[in-house]
Amino acid sequence: MTMPSSVAKVMEGPSGHKPQHLSPARIGLYAFLVIAALFFLLPLYVMIVTSLKSMPEIRQGNIFAFPQVWTGEAWVQAWSTACTGLECGGISVGFWNSVKILIPSMIMSIFISSLTGYALSFWRVKGANVLFAILLLGAFIPYQVFIYPLVLIYRSVGVYSTLPCIIITHTVFGLPVLTLLFRNYYSSLPMELFKAARVDGAGLWQIFFRLMIPMSIPILVVAGILQVTGIWNDFLFGVVFAGRENFPMTVQLNNIVNSTQGEKLYNVNMAATILTALVPLIVYFGSGRWFVRGITAGAVKG
Repeated sequence: MTMPSSVAKVMEGPSGHKPQHLSPARIGLYAFLVIAALFFLLPLYVMIVTSLKSMPEIRQGNIFAFPQVWTGEAWVQAWSTACTGLECGGISVGFWNSVKILIPSMIMSIFISSLTGYALSFWRVKGANVLFAILLLGAFIPYQVFIYPLVLIYRSVGVYSTLPCIIITHTVFGLPVLTLLFRNYYSSLPMELFKAARVDGAGLWQIFFRLMIPMSIPILVVAGILQVTGIWNDFLFGVVFAGRENFPMTVQLNNIVNSTQGEKLYNVNMAATILTALVPLIVYFGSGRWFVRGITAGAVKG
């Protein structure tokens, strides 16, 4: 008994040319990825190994070599005794200043923008589209344009070069992008949920806190990552609005690197740079899986 030709072809397996596992396009893609990875990882490697070397070993000039004697003295000095001008309190002073700036700025900006995005999505406030357009316009205007008017305004009300001054600045400048994110996210949620809550007698605040916030974890994580990265890495607002007593970590790092007292301590500078970048890196890698999920959640309305 002979098998049908179709069954025989299935048993023989797929026909045609075998896929080329190392095509020129694939080789070019891998080469580009390797070059891109080296472009970003090589400076990080140099910073790490330099921070673990002593200054006599650094003066030998081989920046890519592993330390002959591993030492963490540069990290201790960068944290506690490095000089930022006339003061030698290390970069830890800037760390705690950045924490005091970051926490209230992040909480206030996320709360206000989430509430604004929720209102623009469901409550259809009169003039909502105009307000939203103004917010988006603010996101595309360079920050440098606002600096001098803000200095005059803050000085006139007596809060210039204070902690509330820099907190208000970060809060306001975080609103446009975050409001866009929250509005798009809430617009992707079914309107029936909102209507059912309204039928049950829930008001604006009850729906927001009991329904919307529990459903907003992905976009809250995205907003948190964006604000932590933006506020912690900020230099311009910190040096202009914070005041000398409240300089954030980035400004303190600049003062350490550009200090003219004594010799250039490259190991201390590298250690201070890595310490400054640790918080955004930890936040991103710790919650990175939520980032793409939250960004794409509001991309398609369903």
